[in-house]
Amino acid sequence: MDLDALRFGVFTQLGTAAGDWEAMAKKLRDLETDARDDLGGKAAKANWEGVNATVTKEFVGKTAKEFADAATQAESIANILKDTHGELVGYKKQLNDTIEQALTRNLTVVGTGDGGFTVTMNIHPDRAAKGHEVPEHTQADVNALRDEVQKILTQATESDTTAAQALTMLVSQTPYGFSDAAYYDRDSAAKAMKDAEEIANLLKKKGDDLTPEQFDRLNKDLAAYKDDRLFQEKLATTLGPRGVLEFWADLSDPSDGGGLQRARLKDLGDFQQNLSFVLAGATQSDSPAMRTWENDMVKLGDQRIETRGGQAYGYQLMSNLMRTGDWDNRFLNAYGNALVATEKKMKVPDRFYLMEPTLKMNFIGDAEFGRDPIAGFMAALANSPDAATDFFNAKEPQDNAQWVLKDRPSFDDSPLKDGPNETLEATGRAMFAAVSGVTDLETGAQYEEHTPEQREAMKRSLGILASSKNDFPPELRDSMAYAMGNHGDWVHEAMSDPIGRHELDAGQLMEVSKQISRNRDDYQTLTQVMHQSVVADILTEKAHPEDSLDRAGRTIGFLEEARYQATNADKGEALADASWKKAWRYHIVGGLITPWSPAMDSVQRGVDLITSKMLEDEQNRINDQATADHTKTYENRSQELRGLADLWYTQNKDWAEDPTHEGYSKDHGIYSQIEGAANDGNKKAEGVGGIQ
Repeated sequence: MDLDALRFGVFTQLGTAAGDWEAMAKKLRDLETDARDDLGGKAAKANWEGVNATVTKEFVGKTAKEFADAATQAESIANILKDTHGELVGYKKQLNDTIEQALTRNLTVVGTGDGGFTVTMNIHPDRAAKGHEVPEHTQADVNALRDEVQKILTQATESDTTAAQALTMLVSQTPYGFSDAAYYDRDSAAKAMKDAEEIANLLKKKGDDLTPEQFDRLNKDLAAYKDDRLFQEKLATTLGPRGVLEFWADLSDPSDGGGLQRARLKDLGDFQQNLSFVLAGATQSDSPAMRTWENDMVKLGDQRIETRGGQAYGYQLMSNLMRTGDWDNRFLNAYGNALVATEKKMKVPDRFYLMEPTLKMNFIGDAEFGRDPIAGFMAALANSPDAATDFFNAKEPQDNAQWVLKDRPSFDDSPLKDGPNETLEATGRAMFAAVSGVTDLETGAQYEEHTPEQREAMKRSLGILASSKNDFPPELRDSMAYAMGNHGDWVHEAMSDPIGRHELDAGQLMEVSKQISRNRDDYQTLTQVMHQSVVADILTEKAHPEDSLDRAGRTIGFLEEARYQATNADKGEALADASWKKAWRYHIVGGLITPWSPAMDSVQRGVDLITSKMLEDEQNRINDQATADHTKTYENRSQELRGLADLWYTQNKDWAEDPTHEGYSKDHGIYSQIEGAANDGNKKAEGVGGIQ
């Protein structure tokens, strides 16, 4: 900012703009409240069906959030404008006061027209009026005035420039929507961008030559700024895609002595997570700079990044920085498609990924070296359900789900050659996110209605894993059990359907249930989550109560046959999995109730009762060997069926005691009905057990 622009500037319009944005922010906040509480509240309570359930309801929810983001962005703009206006008015006063004070020493400041200024005498002694004595000054006075004016102009320029940069970046992050970035003044926005640039330049220059003290400061700053939108984008774009990879390769390579690694080994995992949060947040920006960053990062994936002691693929390095944070869906799918395409060309990925075993690229926990890029990428998908759904449904440029669930050769990446495969476990979590729309297997959240895309991902995952038969990865058993519970109403309908007219293939359900049941704990999880759907069905079926009792028996019989085939394919055969020899435990599974269910606590009380009765039977009848007698197996499930029948009767007593409804008496009829249905479920499961 030049001298005259500040000295004679009129900032009224800037102040008016700040006021207008404050007023706009207030109006938008009121609209947000209306959208969330009125429109959103009605949408949440409405009984959506058909297209409305998947399109209109989602639109209402997104609209409410857009109003919230619009209000936040308007508030940030108003705060930055208001703060900048106050600062510029203050600097203008400082400048004019300084120039006024300089006149007492016969000095003045004059603009040169090119943005500069000069300090000169106000009145030359030779031209002073007769009898008028001109104040004296020294060269030190001249220099001091020059420095003070320059300081004021520099501060005003910084205020003006950084405000423009912050406003431009805020708007460019969401060219077709509104940013949720909140800033309360210009200083905080400017400081975030300045700190990001300094940190990025330090990472590029120093790498793992950072002193422990520098590392501690950077780690603290990353943690403080991990949710700051301007900081995120500025750090990512300043460091650049290659800079990110080269820094992480340098940190992962101990060949230079590993001084920083040894000094701060226990803190490297936190640093990795903090950097991941920052980079993930940066990808949420839709600015041209970040679009370019994302495209360039994908292109670097199959390139080898050199270090002093080795090299690693870009995918290996970047995937380890994707284990935490909410990554942009578009970037995740572009990255994932390219990663799978590269691996399919490799055919045996571990031959390539294990070429440089000296690099340890993952410091979160001690289970993995971080050499398998699918592990980190699957963790990113597990945190971004919409992207996971897209990934698992993609068939072009290749079938991603087929690759990660079945065809991909897995390899051990752990320091110890034991325990489950971490990559497959991460894949299971990503698959669950894809079919459910949520990020955690065992949350207490009430799940949303499934979209057609989530149901398609469920069908595809079920089919692929069923085709694996006994090659079904053990690490995927629990996640698939939870997935079936998350789609419990759908699965319950398919298992209990007497004539096989359901979208879900009964043969695939049988094979997957059998594979899950090979492990005792996973069988218990599957049974318990299905109990939730069975109980919810009993509590909600009022039009034809007899149908819910029939469906309950059929589903229990179906699951029982799966357990039998899993543990005793041949009479007298020893149990396939040692887990069946352990003592039973009651593991509470919460939050898997689908939207059509009644209140969670009502269902859970029923599940607690039924599951505890099921465990009574299981504890008695399965020990070191599976029950040899097939018929005896089904006779011993009486406690579980009795509990369900009793629950059904309490809900439908009046209907059952109506003389027109024969065969549903309390002491005999209901037990006969559910036992017969269970036997039918057994037979159905036996019939579809020969899945191809």
